[in-house]
Formats: sequence, structure tokens, C-alpha cells
Amino acid sequence: MRIIHQPAELQAAGRPVCAAIGVFDGVHRGHQAVIGHAVREAARTGGVAVVITFDRHPRSIVDPARAPALIQPLSRKLAALGALGAEAALVFHFDHHFSLQSAEAFVHALYAGFGTLASLSVGANFFFGHGRAGNVQVLQELGRRYGFAVQVAEPVLFGGEPISSTRVRAAIRAGQLAEVTAMLGRPYAVCGPVLRGQGLGRQLGFPTANVAVEGLEMPPQGVYAARVILPDGPHPAVVNWGRRPTVAGGAAGPHFEVHLPGWQGDLYGQELEVQLGRYLRAEQRFPAVEALRAQIARDVAAALAAGGMD
Repeated sequence: MRIIHQPAELQAAGRPVCAAIGVFDGVHRGHQAVIGHAVREAARTGGVAVVITFDRHPRSIVDPARAPALIQPLSRKLAALGALGAEAALVFHFDHHFSLQSAEAFVHALYAGFGTLASLSVGANFFFGHGRAGNVQVLQELGRRYGFAVQVAEPVLFGGEPISSTRVRAAIRAGQLAEVTAMLGRPYAVCGPVLRGQGLGRQLGFPTANVAVEGLEMPPQGVYAARVILPDGPHPAVVNWGRRPTVAGGAAGPHFEVHLPGWQGDLYGQELEVQLGRYLRAEQRFPAVEALRAQIARDVAAALAAGGMD
């Protein structure tokens, strides 16, 4: 999937453009339905399927105090979008200037830049333009004016209620990870780059990769069985997500530390995909490092017995 940042970069060579628009945080099954409309329409018409999204959550600019934590970083969102069959992703840099565009100016820029805009696919609760003045009805009127079709995807239900990014975030916070996986339509994972840590895990005999998770919605703190997806395949792992009360006193911010039993290599700078499975236990403070080391060994055994997952 090509990544572009302006409509004119697509260079569709006269092929009709069938696009889906949204923030698409999490790329859950509801988002997949929206994007599926565009992909199928492009296949039907010989057109180009394009996903239009943003490099950050718009609320982080227009209402920072209420901006949600993200389900996944941009790199993983683009990977998930690419797996759905789109030919290109148009990723706008969302800043204050971009937020001031009117709904009509935004649509006109797409129409003029793409050359031949055949259809736009959105969710039923789609809003766009300065002050969220644009909605589905406004988009349909603009479609009639400019000559493109508007496809509105029906909500996808889980447990009788529509799937939304807000609902997925709430389930992550509650530790309902099986429900999160069901709503995403793929295994739930925490993703981020590996940073250099203090080497405390290595001193205990269990070296860990410290994954940067700032800005992500996170599950309850504790110890989890997990699976890490590496280029050579999945590996069982144990995750400690917490404040390390025994070795660090619990005063520092929480750390997401991943131990891969039996694996050797350098992960620094790589972006890890860590699929969380069974919640093994709450983080706790041990009276001595030896007791912590013994508990980690039991955690590793429990994770390996589960294959890293439930």
C-alpha cells in the first residue's frame, strides 16, 4: 500500500477513486466495513481504493484536554489498513491550520486533487470540517454537487451494541482483552519501539525489552502471558506492565517490559508487536530480590505452559 500525503500524489491516471474516510483508530470491524465498501467499489469499477486518514487523533489538536489515548500507533494503523486491500493511504498531517478548513473546502480539495472521485465511504457517525460542521447529510449534498456517490456503512454489532473506538478503549482499560480481540477482528496487541532500559531484568536473570507505550490506551497493570511477533515468527513471552515496586520502589512511571524465554538477540530500536493473553497476577512488592526472581520463574513457566497465550 502506497502512503501519500496530498490527493494529487495519487496520480490515478484517469481511474475512478473510491475512498474511505475516517480516523480509524484501532481499525476495528466497524472500520473494516467502511473500508470494505471502498475496496469492493474499486474492484467493481476498475478504480483505485484509497483510505483517507490522519497522522494523529484530530481531538489532540482541537480539544487536547479530551483527546483519547490511541489503540495503536500510526505505523500499526497503516499496517492494518494495508491488510484490507486498499491501494493507497492518504495520510493528512492534522494540525491547527488543517483543522480550520470548512467541510466543503476539505471535500473540494479531495475532488480537485484526485481528478476523478467516484465515491466516498464513511461510517454513520462521520463528522468533518471546522467545528465538526460536516456530517453524512452534508457529505451527501456535496456528493450530489460534485458528482460522487456516498456510501454509509451500517454499524457492526458486538454483544448487540455497535463497535466503536471508544468502546474498544473502554474494554482495554477494563482488561476485557478477549472482547477487544473480538471487536478488532484480530489479536489485541500493544505495539511500540524498544528503548534502552536500566538492565534490571538482566540483573535478575530475565532480560527484558522495554517497549515505549506513551500515548496508548493500556490494560490494567500486572503480569501477562503474551506472544511477540518477530520476523522469524511468534515467540511466547511474559510481560510485566507496572512500576516495578521491588527493584525500583514503585516511584517511577509504569514500564512495559517483555521477556522472551530462551530467545537471544538485539531488539533495540525495533517496533514490537506484543499480543497480550492471560492475566497471570497483579504486580506486587516482594521482601527480597530472591523472592521476586523465584516468582518470575513461575510466571515464565505459566506463560510457556499456555504457549504465551490463553
